[in-house]
Amino acid sequence: MKKETYTIYHNPRCRKSREALAILEEEKVEVEIVKYLDQPLTEKDLELLLAKLNLKAQDILRKGEKIFKEQYKGLNLNDHEWIKIMVEHPKLIERPIVVKGNKAIVGRPPVLVKELF
Repeated sequence: MKKETYTIYHNPRCRKSREALAILEEEKVEVEIVKYLDQPLTEKDLELLLAKLNLKAQDILRKGEKIFKEQYKGLNLNDHEWIKIMVEHPKLIERPIVVKGNKAIVGRPPVLVKELF
């Protein structure tokens, strides 16, 4: 039986993201690392990710980021509009996000990643 691969949408500069990756590595699972700041996601990628998370786009927005506060705070946009903004500014996507099959989880706190095992 083939081992299932976990995918982590990862920012190596983020402590929580590094902690989540360490948990995956401790479990000795196959991990695909997507450095989403270097490999920007498409709108379709984000839509699929949100479906696996069972969340709305606004649920994975990093509202503490400077760009959010300066340009988007207080705006009442729909999912599609938020997705377009996150594709344009990937820094606004919450991290880390870990995917296994059709299920995904936001690893905040990182220990939540264990729910996918």
